[in-house]
Amino acid sequence: MPVQSMFMAGVFRCLSGKLRPALKQAHWISGLGETRTQCRHLQKMHYSSATHPTTCQLREHCLELSHGGMSMRLDYVWLRDHCRAASCYNAGTNQRNLDTASVDLRIRPAKTKVDDGQLFLTWPDGHESKYDLSWLAENSYEGRKHSTVQPRTLWNSDIYMNSNTPSAKWDKFMSCEDELKKFLQNYLLYGIAFVEDVPATVEATEAVTQRVGLIRETLFGRMWCFTSDFSRGDTAYTNLALDRHTDTSYFQEPCGVQVFHCLKHEGTGGRTLLVDGFYSAEKVRQQSPENFEQLARVPIRHEYIESTGSHRNHTIGIGPLLNVYPWNNEVYMIRYNNYDRSVINTIPHDVVQRWYAAHRELTNELRRPENELWVKLTPGKVVFIDNWRVMHGRESFTGLRQLCGCYLTRDDILNKARSLGLQA
Repeated sequence: MPVQSMFMAGVFRCLSGKLRPALKQAHWISGLGETRTQCRHLQKMHYSSATHPTTCQLREHCLELSHGGMSMRLDYVWLRDHCRAASCYNAGTNQRNLDTASVDLRIRPAKTKVDDGQLFLTWPDGHESKYDLSWLAENSYEGRKHSTVQPRTLWNSDIYMNSNTPSAKWDKFMSCEDELKKFLQNYLLYGIAFVEDVPATVEATEAVTQRVGLIRETLFGRMWCFTSDFSRGDTAYTNLALDRHTDTSYFQEPCGVQVFHCLKHEGTGGRTLLVDGFYSAEKVRQQSPENFEQLARVPIRHEYIESTGSHRNHTIGIGPLLNVYPWNNEVYMIRYNNYDRSVINTIPHDVVQRWYAAHRELTNELRRPENELWVKLTPGKVVFIDNWRVMHGRESFTGLRQLCGCYLTRDDILNKARSLGLQA
């Protein structure tokens, strides 16, 4: 076997051994299509202290704490690093004052006490730390392992249509914080949300998007407006049908939010296709855990090469089709674009065969007719799409069809949601 192949085979044997236990952890949703407006948040749990007494024991390398029916193992350096005393943490700026590099890696508390819902530790130098037990439970590894980062409702066409999720209205959306909050809640739950009655102009589309977050300028510009004139080296600039895909898979960090507004269509066809990628990914996880594992660990290269007119671009993004949080195995991004997937040259041949089988199963799930939500975008109707979750496509069309839109930064829209009190 060539040296490079031996190296890659060893790497993937190592990765497989490390990731397989994590990938077999409990699923991050309680059921496909089940609405989860609340997840297993520890701050939402209520236990009887009489039924689950709090206990605390010092072990050689960690403190074992049992509280509210949860057993935790808390590393001593971690505890010292997360002290919230004024000398260690600035509560005004929510930033750490403590120099973590100054903490003895062999540190161990000299005294411990649990009283009135709090853990008190005294360190060898006399410094005292105090922690709320509920805070420790919420922020421990054991707590995070059983909680969901982002509550979601996974959907197929029937589930979404039966949810009767309302669209926001332009006038109220632009002036009312409560309307914006409802819109963002729907977006977080379903990965798509609509605003209607928007004036059919690029300027109004820009205004409605900026109500939500910052526009992300890319090689396609800030706000783009295009027809089927093939002015760019991309299939989107034609009147052909487009299969389901996520955009900018060829960026190391794909754009977080996709916005579309059809300003004009004088013809037939052109409906927009929307598919919840996380719904299909969960189906694969349930049916074939080994295929889910392949999709979550094998790095795949996507590439955009353009040489059209004055445009010269070559971008590359590398990552697995499914990205999961390693502590709770929750899917947070899908990178699926068969148009822009480049040469597979990052894995040995035996892994390639397994990856193609996994990719086929995911593709079959994505292409099930019952998973397809078809929407006719008309002037005034703007759709916001979570590009890390929901795939879009379109049917072929005739006539003049003018579409405008942009990308938004994912961090900014999540920041906006959190500032309004939503979990994101």
